[in-house]
Amino acid sequence: MCGVAGLWTERGDAEAAAIVRTMRDALASRGPDDAGAWFEPGCGLHLGHRRLSILDLSPEGRQPMLSLGGRYALAYNGEVYNYRQIRRELDERGPRAWRGSSDTEVLLAAIEEWGLDDALRRFVGMFALALWDRREERLTLVRDRLGIKPLVFARVAGDLVFASTLAAVHRHPRHVLDLDPEAVEAYLRFNYVPAPLTVEHDAWKVRPGTYVEFDSRNTEPRETVYWEPRRLLGSGPPPADGELEALLRDAVRLRMISDVPLGALLSGGIDSSMVVALMQEASTRPVRTFSIGNTRADYDESGAAAAVAEHLGCDHTALTVDADTALAWVPELPHILDEPFADSSLLPTYLVSRLAREQVTVALSGDGGDELFGGYNRHIWAPRVWSALRRVPPGVRRHGERLAALTPAEWINRAFANRLPVRLPGDKLRKALGLLPARSPEHLYELLQSQWPHPAQLLQRPPSTSWSGRPGLPTASIVERMMLGDLVGYLPDDILTKVDRASMAVSLEARVPLLDHRVVELAMRIPASEKIQGGRGKLPLRRLLANRVPAALWDRPKMGFGVPVGDWLRGPLRGWAEGLLDPATLRSDALFDVSAVRGAWASFLAGRSGLDQGIWGLLMFRGWQDSMKQTRVGGASATSLVGGA
Repeated sequence: MCGVAGLWTERGDAEAAAIVRTMRDALASRGPDDAGAWFEPGCGLHLGHRRLSILDLSPEGRQPMLSLGGRYALAYNGEVYNYRQIRRELDERGPRAWRGSSDTEVLLAAIEEWGLDDALRRFVGMFALALWDRREERLTLVRDRLGIKPLVFARVAGDLVFASTLAAVHRHPRHVLDLDPEAVEAYLRFNYVPAPLTVEHDAWKVRPGTYVEFDSRNTEPRETVYWEPRRLLGSGPPPADGELEALLRDAVRLRMISDVPLGALLSGGIDSSMVVALMQEASTRPVRTFSIGNTRADYDESGAAAAVAEHLGCDHTALTVDADTALAWVPELPHILDEPFADSSLLPTYLVSRLAREQVTVALSGDGGDELFGGYNRHIWAPRVWSALRRVPPGVRRHGERLAALTPAEWINRAFANRLPVRLPGDKLRKALGLLPARSPEHLYELLQSQWPHPAQLLQRPPSTSWSGRPGLPTASIVERMMLGDLVGYLPDDILTKVDRASMAVSLEARVPLLDHRVVELAMRIPASEKIQGGRGKLPLRRLLANRVPAALWDRPKMGFGVPVGDWLRGPLRGWAEGLLDPATLRSDALFDVSAVRGAWASFLAGRSGLDQGIWGLLMFRGWQDSMKQTRVGGASATSLVGGA
């Protein structure tokens, strides 16, 4: 795994090279093993690279790398797992003078042989590419199909700047942080900034499954979609028996290729247990697995993970974290992010990544199973909820938010703990009541995703336009539309962002075999009715796992990977939170409406349900703001925090 940075400018080569080196070294945790830089003399195009050595540890794997024919220069973050197969295919077309054994060299040879589009169709993996065509003087930024690896570009003082993260962009000496109110409003709604937005004006994410081309540093980018999951619904017959199992085996096998120690993150749930079971079948030695436990039983899955590991014969390492240890890390979370992000499961993901990095450099995880196979509660209950909502009188539906606010969720949670087959029943009831105003399946999905139903009310100057959302979903069942929405939005913008930032902060490469694009394409051919039945989702994975691990070890209500945010913020973290939400500081930043924020905080402290994640989002944003104010590197300014109108 690596970090990519670059610059296209009219500045002198010496000045530009120094800027790129500074940007590159902001990515040191993504690539601690080596650093490289390259530029095209007289053209103004500069590439930088930080390397986490996984394949071909020799100097022959260094980047940026030139193609053998000299036409292309590449700075590349990720892994193309089927590079050996592609290399054999290239060799069959004629003898080649390979310099080393890295996948980077194979990528360049494939692009030189077939062109970018045909080469991309052959790549199985996760990647973010900055590709320079020296003959055409064209820069192309490419992101993998699912958005596993990040890539951003920005305009800074007339320069085109691009990097793995905004943190590297901030190292440009003329960068000024200027918030985009539309992105801030979207963040408050979702607790993440949806692509292609970033939190800043004049900075954008490359969308998953696309590439963006520039013919000169000042041209408008041309975006090309090379993989579109919306087109996959109903695109072929359901898979034959055994096809999913064979493909999952291959996806896991490919992701076990490594020249450094390898293991897996194991929660004990269906997805990670499936991945580890297939790893153990393919391995001649016990797979090293890692899990994090919580001293609070209602947030602890470590026992299940240990039981699965023991059954499979893994070499398991678990760490139980008490509240004091976990809380000590909370104020540090904004410092590992380059834009606001508030999925509270970032903390346990970061801690388990730290644990794994003590023994391995690569770890497989089970992310993606919920989105592909119907694992979220919304997938299971959405049809019934929407059917029921349509029968509620409009007069009652208009008061849904008020009814939700009055719901004694905490009391219900305590009164019915361990007596109902759902976790936190009071929270789920409150959320259900908040869905009453839904006007359509799409609006229902948006409400399910929203932490604040009216985020503009929290801002002192609401944006003139709100984020318009993603393109419309194809006609399909409500379940399929929700799963597709998760696949193109929630998965890359939240789940994969969380995994990437947490793992890369400790220089751990996280691989996600369930998101092999071939698995995704096959899963899209399975009807929703074969994924979800009788209030249970992920039936294809359940059947495969039951043949390997007794169901008693993993078949339990979905717990997730969260932390007790509400209890922490009303208890030991209250002082930290009060400091971030100090009225004087809020007024000086002139971003948030002070009375609205303080009113929400007071309601939360008074015990109003349903505010935990929204308040957490506000605090993560404020923590990020403070971390940016403290950043003064290379003359960069981070003081313009209000943004345009």
